[in-house]
Amino acid sequence: MTPPPAAAARLDSAPLPLSEKKPVDRAAPARADRPFRGIALILVSTVFLGASDVTAKYLSGTLPSIEIAWIRFLVFAAIMFPAMVPGSPLFALRTPRPGLQLLRGAALLGSSLFFISGLRFLPIAEASATGFVSPLFVTALSIIFLGESVGLRRWLATALGLVGVLIILRPGTSAFHPAAFFPLVSALAWAGTLIMTRMMSGRERAVTMTWSSIAGVCILSALVPFVWVAPSLNDVLFGVFIGIASTAGQWVVVLAFRYADASVLAPFSYTQLLWVSILGFLIFGEIPDVWTVTGAVFIVASGLYTAHRERIRRLRLSEAEPSPNA
Repeated sequence: MTPPPAAAARLDSAPLPLSEKKPVDRAAPARADRPFRGIALILVSTVFLGASDVTAKYLSGTLPSIEIAWIRFLVFAAIMFPAMVPGSPLFALRTPRPGLQLLRGAALLGSSLFFISGLRFLPIAEASATGFVSPLFVTALSIIFLGESVGLRRWLATALGLVGVLIILRPGTSAFHPAAFFPLVSALAWAGTLIMTRMMSGRERAVTMTWSSIAGVCILSALVPFVWVAPSLNDVLFGVFIGIASTAGQWVVVLAFRYADASVLAPFSYTQLLWVSILGFLIFGEIPDVWTVTGAVFIVASGLYTAHRERIRRLRLSEAEPSPNA
């Protein structure tokens, strides 16, 4: 899955609890307050990510999901290769928690693999809208793994998002497809990657991306021989495009959050749904039905309110921090 930028930011930009505060990382780039530049970058990222998803759906008609994901992660690893070479100025494999890095990479792989599997059977707008529920899973998992407290308002926002999912999936009716569980599991796996990113303080972005590419390639290389289908040249080219577009999209997201807060950028990240709907119509002739649109509205509203509450929480934590000059 090419995850929603707003979900990625919610954990990555959140401060540590007061009991876990660490010295400021002087090497980390400071955030400049340039919201329009951040918004422009987020809009660019949604084009990359949406194009990657649509291409994956197109390719799922000829190649197994595991093989598509393998090509994607192979390209991802090739892009990150300079960071794997000892002595390189870009070397980024040093980490105090290699096990957690590998586990995060496996979760990221699971998110991508389940989402691509769902694309084979579902309209892309439906799969993408369902995948945007990851912030709801983050809310629940943050209680278990991060010890965060979640107030009534955020739980109500979570419930609203779940209503949106039910509207889209319509379980118990003839419109329900069992493959609808794939983007849900994908969203859960992506929430897991965000939780683990948060546990590592989100300060090692290049390191995290490098370890994720290694974990994905290693796991998929062990699986792909069992489902191998000889790809055509066009299949390979499309697979390479998926890898480049998804990696570029995620990197642009990282750049965007150097210029503006998540609460500012979150509304614009949902334009990814617009791009996949347009491309889904042009390429596959898919028109989102009223249930998908209505459910997506519920999910987007839930995500936006969750981002708003997260902003308030961060402000309260910042105000509670002791002044360094005190």
